[in-house]
Amino acid sequence: MDLETQFATRIAGMKASEIRELLKLLEQPGMLSFAGGIPDPALFPADAFAQAYADALTPSRQTQALQYSVSEGYLPLRQWLVSYMADLGVDCTTDNILITSGSQQALDYLGKMFLDPVDTALIGAPTYLGALGAFNAYEPRYDRLDPFDNRTTSEIGRIASEVGGKVKFSYLSPDFANPTGQTLSRAARLKVLEQAKVLDAAVIEDAAYCGLRYSGEDVPAILALELESVGDINLCRTIYCGSFSKTLSPGLRVGWVVASDAVISQLVLLKQAADLHSSTINQMAIHSVAVEGFAEHVARLRTVYGRRCAAMLSALEHEMPDGVTWTEPEGGMFVWLTLPKGMDAGALLEKAIKQEKMAFVPGQAFFADGSGSNTLRLSFSNSNEAQIEDGITRLGRVLRTDE
Repeated sequence: MDLETQFATRIAGMKASEIRELLKLLEQPGMLSFAGGIPDPALFPADAFAQAYADALTPSRQTQALQYSVSEGYLPLRQWLVSYMADLGVDCTTDNILITSGSQQALDYLGKMFLDPVDTALIGAPTYLGALGAFNAYEPRYDRLDPFDNRTTSEIGRIASEVGGKVKFSYLSPDFANPTGQTLSRAARLKVLEQAKVLDAAVIEDAAYCGLRYSGEDVPAILALELESVGDINLCRTIYCGSFSKTLSPGLRVGWVVASDAVISQLVLLKQAADLHSSTINQMAIHSVAVEGFAEHVARLRTVYGRRCAAMLSALEHEMPDGVTWTEPEGGMFVWLTLPKGMDAGALLEKAIKQEKMAFVPGQAFFADGSGSNTLRLSFSNSNEAQIEDGITRLGRVLRTDE
């Protein structure tokens, strides 16, 4: 029997992640890869995690660590997150927090909760590839999210209604976004909120990188700005998605959602249907390590990654030929390059791998409409300064031979 004939129509819209595929390049000897937006494993707090797991498996705690648990998440971790969010200007309770298996799971749940096939999601161009993968399964249409769009909000809503749906949410990563590394200003964040209010839509704030600032001034979270205005988190339309993947460990798959009671209650039902609850022992370990020294560990990451970011920007300044431009991020893990019109980053990648054993991510994958063929993403987080200088030199050579 050909079971493919029985697949749901949504399967046709699901594609392999180009980034997941490119990560295989890391296994090639001598390959210098700026493709994967991954933390440097040398910076993982491995000793602290070893102690945390040992503590979780002591006789007094092992039953809880190895048993089924509540869907909402490990209570001490949610209590720690209440304090963490308070430092970001978000006054909430544990009832406003759901622990997820990474923030990626949260995006999948939110797509499932909000989107019907006729509905519209407002997204950036480019936007996070993983968000597209999560939302595509629910067959939405996409429109451009631009805080200073020349179109009126009513026009955006009218376009959505013409196909029988409505704008359900705006999705954005306002701090050091993946893939561009750019940060949204306070004014732009307020515009996003204003637009969402007129459209009666949600705002999904993907804050995976917000702790990794190396320069410039902090900008309040969108949820904090809205809470300042409405005064009660249960009246907020913003849904904040956080993650420990970029700070403590991606392998443990621990993220969280902060939102109104109504949103969290529905997400809990989705989680119960999907995986019952996230790994209890992993949550316990994350909590232990966070309590012991989260701020100190993140400060170390900022120092190391900040130097790498500066090294990449300096190398680009010296090695890029005329016509190539790039973003100058204040944090995160990425620099976004725009090549001269007519150049194809996919073809360039093939040459870079073959001629220079150097890899990056072509930018086209980050555009819902398939545009952006002359763009690419570089990640500096998992390479030291010498490797960064060498890799950008290799990229410069490939670009010059492609002129």
